Amino acid sequence: MNKSIAVWWQACRFHFVPPSIIPAVLGSIIAWTTTGTFHPGLFLLTVIGVTFNHVALNMTDDYFDYTNSVDRAKNREKNPYSGGSGTLTTGLIKPRQMYIVLMSLYIITIIIGLYLTYSRGWVVLLLGLFGMASAYFYTAPPIRYGYHGFGELSQLINFSLTIGLGAYYVQAQQFSWEAFWMLLPLGFMMFSMITINEIPDEAQDREGNKCTLVVIMGKATGVKLYTAGMIIAFIIILLTPVFGSASYWSYLALLTLPWLRNAIPIANKHYDNPEELAPANMLTIKIHNIAGILLIAGYFIKGVFSGQDAATLGWLILAIIVLYTPVFFTIFIPKLPIKAAEKYIES
Repeated sequence: MNKSIAVWWQACRFHFVPPSIIPAVLGSIIAWTTTGTFHPGLFLLTVIGVTFNHVALNMTDDYFDYTNSVDRAKNREKNPYSGGSGTLTTGLIKPRQMYIVLMSLYIITIIIGLYLTYSRGWVVLLLGLFGMASAYFYTAPPIRYGYHGFGELSQLINFSLTIGLGAYYVQAQQFSWEAFWMLLPLGFMMFSMITINEIPDEAQDREGNKCTLVVIMGKATGVKLYTAGMIIAFIIILLTPVFGSASYWSYLALLTLPWLRNAIPIANKHYDNPEELAPANMLTIKIHNIAGILLIAGYFIKGVFSGQDAATLGWLILAIIVLYTPVFFTIFIPKLPIKAAEKYIES
């Protein structure tokens, strides 16, 4: 692997991108299951668009946190799930280089969004503009709402409803309460993920005047918010089929509950120790990823039993395999990519 490729891969933080990909796939497959409609080309453009937008968001956060002197390089050494990519604070990438790349990614996202708007209508434009503005102004001036205690709420809304319902609308040209309820747990899981990732950064964020909920309320309360978000997500998954708003196949996502049972005690015990907290960060990422994939699998099974044409989902399945493979190695064999990156970065 070329050294520069390894550095830019680190800057992408691709293991944090599935929160965009999974709701896009889930929204699309719910549309297929409930309406029988699936447009492969539009699906691929949707997934590519949200992927580029999320990578741009990751770099935007890095860039503006760096320029605002929110330096968290030391914490990242102990906990790789906090403190950004570290490529700017260590000098591996120059700020101007990252800014050019992130703006290029936004431009590509805009082009894709305009085509989807032309094909599927103005609703796509509104959702796309809201999603892009949320991504850019999370840390970018003059709004920087992530510095004022609204970042976590944005994660909840955008990484479930904005992306997922947008993907559903692209396919079905309408909205659905079933899609709403099945996408919402991903938002609460994302709320919890960002909250637990902010805990190791509390001191540095406070010094940089970045008022996350953890900075405002403290680390101990941050753990409570994290726990509440995860529990609410699973309560929604548990109750929605009971009230007839979703298939019982969504209960497949409950298979990830043992990970949550392990993560919560770790978070409560080690919220003051970034290195000891890292397993809880990793378990939270696993829960979100696998629960989302199991929800997708549940809707695939429901669709097949409902008589939908599974052959039309070839592109969807291929997209999951291609996009999730590098994430799999980062999440389930985390030491391999970390050691590989260190090898090329230090050489």
